[in-house]
Amino acid sequence: MVQVDKTENTAFLEKSIQHLEATGFEHIKADMEGYETPKSFIRKGADSKITPDIVAMKNGRKYFFEISLKSEKPSLLKSKWLFLDTLSRMRSNRFRIITTRGHYKFTDMMLEDINLSNKTPIKI
Repeated sequence: MVQVDKTENTAFLEKSIQHLEATGFEHIKADMEGYETPKSFIRKGADSKITPDIVAMKNGRKYFFEISLKSEKPSLLKSKWLFLDTLSRMRSNRFRIITTRGHYKFTDMMLEDINLSNKTPIKI
């Protein structure tokens, strides 16, 4: 999720965290109040930071989770997803996308645009 959308969608972020806790994820860090903030990555050449929505551990492996909701800035979202996917592959981690009803088509189109159509979004 882009920073602009985070303030509007904290309820879905909370629901996603509860789903991850129920499926066995631990040491959950999220970019919201009440949770430790995940590590941010600074984009060179620009003054913007990339912070994963949720970072969690399961079976000794780190997972990066991104919330996919319709956004006003899809290009920022695409670059963030590409960066997190590349980072997770470099470090043998996992990158997953979480979406909800009403946003499936948007998510599929975004994944297809950036050639990540092999990713299957988690539908909550």
